[in-house]
Amino acid sequence: MHNVSGVYLAIPLLNRLLPKIYEEDEIMYEIRGHILHCIYAHEFDVRDLTMEAALVGIADGTDMTKGRGRLAFDKGNVNIHTVSALSIDRVEITRGYEKPIRIQIEMSNSAGVFQIQETLCKKIAGSPLEPYIEVVALAKPEKPPVDERIVHRLIISGKKLEAL
Repeated sequence: MHNVSGVYLAIPLLNRLLPKIYEEDEIMYEIRGHILHCIYAHEFDVRDLTMEAALVGIADGTDMTKGRGRLAFDKGNVNIHTVSALSIDRVEITRGYEKPIRIQIEMSNSAGVFQIQETLCKKIAGSPLEPYIEVVALAKPEKPPVDERIVHRLIISGKKLEAL
């Protein structure tokens, strides 16, 4: 649970920095509590209690483009997480058509659906921002209607997959 580790790492930093910004202890500790909640709640399985925490969690969920999975994949970690991460070309946040915020995702391979479903959608679902966000995912290029291959051949050895 890296969100818990993040909270532990942030506490001494906030204790050192916030008194330089806020003179009143009560306000400083309230701000610290909000920041720590944002860090803790950015995981999809922790309920967001504030709009700010929901915003941080959803922003974290949009960090899913190709670069995230490349190193792991190149080192032989072939699984749906790395393959789906390599499928996400671009994430753009704009003004929405049906709702105020649109998150548009461009995929080179439809395996990216896993990344969207397991990362971003879980962070949006049930958050205070859910009613305000529309997510649109497009597999590109649309013509010809084929996905770019990430894995061309798999060798299965025991429980390990090796991509060739």
